[in-house]
Amino acid sequence: MNIGYKKLYIDGELRDAAGGERFEVICPGTAQPAGEIAWASKADADRALESAAAAFERWSRVSLAERTRWMHKLRDAVVAAEDRLREAVMFEMGKPWAGTAEDYQTVVNALNWYPEAMARVQDEPLADEDGTHRHVLRSEPLGVAVAFLAWNFPLLNVGFKLGPALAAGCTLIIRPSSSAPLSAYVLGEVLHEVGFPNGVVNILCGPTDPVGTTLVRSGIPRLITLIGSSSVGRKLIAESATSVKRVSMELGGNAPALVFDDADLEQAAKDLCALKFGNTGQICVAPNRFFVHRQVAAEFEALVVERAKAVRIGFGREHEPTMGPLINAAACARMAELVADAVGQGAELVYGGKAPDKPEQGHYFEPTILRNVTPEMRVFREEIFGPILAMRAFEDEQAVLAEANDTEYGLASYLFTTDADRIRRISDGLAFGEVMVNGFKYAIYLPHGGIKESGIGHDCSHLALHDYLVKKRVTEKTFGVG
Repeated sequence: MNIGYKKLYIDGELRDAAGGERFEVICPGTAQPAGEIAWASKADADRALESAAAAFERWSRVSLAERTRWMHKLRDAVVAAEDRLREAVMFEMGKPWAGTAEDYQTVVNALNWYPEAMARVQDEPLADEDGTHRHVLRSEPLGVAVAFLAWNFPLLNVGFKLGPALAAGCTLIIRPSSSAPLSAYVLGEVLHEVGFPNGVVNILCGPTDPVGTTLVRSGIPRLITLIGSSSVGRKLIAESATSVKRVSMELGGNAPALVFDDADLEQAAKDLCALKFGNTGQICVAPNRFFVHRQVAAEFEALVVERAKAVRIGFGREHEPTMGPLINAAACARMAELVADAVGQGAELVYGGKAPDKPEQGHYFEPTILRNVTPEMRVFREEIFGPILAMRAFEDEQAVLAEANDTEYGLASYLFTTDADRIRRISDGLAFGEVMVNGFKYAIYLPHGGIKESGIGHDCSHLALHDYLVKKRVTEKTFGVG
């Protein structure tokens, strides 16, 4: 199935690209065309910037009550469009149908939650030590925001930016990944259908140069925000320095998972395999390096192998697969390279390690389990972004903590133990923005962010609003003093 041709959404209108160009999107599950999008040019990027700047002058002055009304109107329209939004995600990503629900639901949750969160942002009175003035610290909309988004959760990533930007009173330009732009373009159709105020949201995809460079180098945006790789983050930070802009970035990860000998191994295997094989491992918070206490390593390995064997690979609603394809052929080739590198340096291939014996047409790779991984191997150093589970046995707590922290990344980490003192020690010692103990939870109201090369700022929670707000101090001399 092909979902057809989708237009840019700029200044409240659905448009063809200024140059008339189109871009074909390929479904990773079938290696066949999934649809076409209008392929933006520099002229389209300039128009989006001008539209967002003009709209900010209006939207930033709209009351929160009115912004909330519009956000809830859009939320209701998104709910009504659930099937076509999820279908777009399924075809652009090759996701199993069940896996598309998280993408869709995150947009709904963000549009529902952020108006309530913004209502809790209050002016802050400041004490005057001399008693001569009154001071108040106000939170006001920052300006135009440009969001560059990753392909792995195409609608979820939109929701992470759309909710706080609109609630804060900012206008937004969304540049989805060219690998998975269809669902963002369908959202543009929904925005148009509800008559959302012109220019408040703009959605376009085009070549990095000139479209991406035009957006990031312009003096109009006050915020450049990214969900993507650390290398892209560094590039955007450098290119944005044509003017003073705020940056907020959720970047790569290399999450460790520490499983101690007193852990609930069944629970650990269930949770960690859900993250490792969910979305085919293409998750920034997926556990990459599995450190398992030597006394339970064999038992834990048997449990994860059992779960790997239960994975159903495929594409399409009627087949009900539990794991879909990787995003493209290059990703499959890279998985094979990572396995070969590890085995070549002494790791043992326990399960998988190749494309399925009878693959569907598409970009598939088996759930893969390696043991005896060492820090010299690429699977230890690089963000895997695929269904490879790399295990390393340990015995000493301090040594494993040092190895867990031995990475340039600092996004998510996982710990399984029932020892309360150890939980405190390890969670204090892990150099990551998120530490999940004996399970995991991600939600729109929980902060999501990393340290080191994994990012700046936060998605989700009230902390995301800070990226879109500026502080203004208003000081008034007290009447009759001086």
